Amino acid sequence: MKLTIQGLNKQYANGVHALHDVHLEIGTGMFGLLGPNGAGKSSLMRTLATLQDADSGQVMLDDLDVLKDKDAVRKILGYLPQEFGVYPRTSATDLLHHLAVLKGFTATKERSEMVDYLLQKVNLYEHRKKAVSSYSGGMRQRFGIAQSLIGTPKLVIVDEPTAGLDPGERNRFYNILSEIGEQVIVILSTHIVQDVRELCVNMAIMDKGKVLYAGTTDDALLLIRNKVFEKRVEKDNLEHYQRNYPVISNKLVGGKPQIHVYAEAMPADGFIQAEETLEDVFFAKLHELI
Repeated sequence: MKLTIQGLNKQYANGVHALHDVHLEIGTGMFGLLGPNGAGKSSLMRTLATLQDADSGQVMLDDLDVLKDKDAVRKILGYLPQEFGVYPRTSATDLLHHLAVLKGFTATKERSEMVDYLLQKVNLYEHRKKAVSSYSGGMRQRFGIAQSLIGTPKLVIVDEPTAGLDPGERNRFYNILSEIGEQVIVILSTHIVQDVRELCVNMAIMDKGKVLYAGTTDDALLLIRNKVFEKRVEKDNLEHYQRNYPVISNKLVGGKPQIHVYAEAMPADGFIQAEETLEDVFFAKLHELI
């Protein structure tokens, strides 16, 4: 399977140009879509999920026109939005049955087998009779993955899936997504750089509706190899460094800001070379330094 996006544009009534001439090619496996809040990631996901129309452009899933043949796309689509509601006091089993019926699975035996399989796959089978509204955040996200897999979709879209999860739940979620991505196209939209580095071979970086980078995570790291330097500075001096150096990020380490700067050669003044990370690529792209 291959998803091909060409010249996709979307502007909302308030004038926000959410998607600006987006071009991407996405094959089977995990694909990371990285960007800050407001980058256009959710707008792209909602367009691919047939929840909104584009102003122009084309999206093809192999020979299927995603923008024109929405009913056909929905039959092979799994979608986990950033937030989703559930019916109160409805068990996981009953809710999955209801969603499966809505997706066209009317044969009771087939549907029951599928529901049990999905609950086992996301490790919720022993909690199947509990109301989904009573689940923890991680359990709800795993339920969200289960509902997105109804009907063995060929394209799965997950939007900011690990926000708010504790480390244990994030790891469980990673494992489920990785397994799914072995057979279908999985698009992971997130602003968490670690999610993309740990899960995805291919990725794109978006900001202000535009694609700033598309390629492998390894090739992204090559863009900044030997060009990122770090130094711990006093808080009172942070503004001086931000004014005089191309600072791409800073974070507190041991109570002091540790800054990363992008430069062709090591700056003077006590900097040392930093190990390049995807986070540095992300910030260097956002600052238009690479």
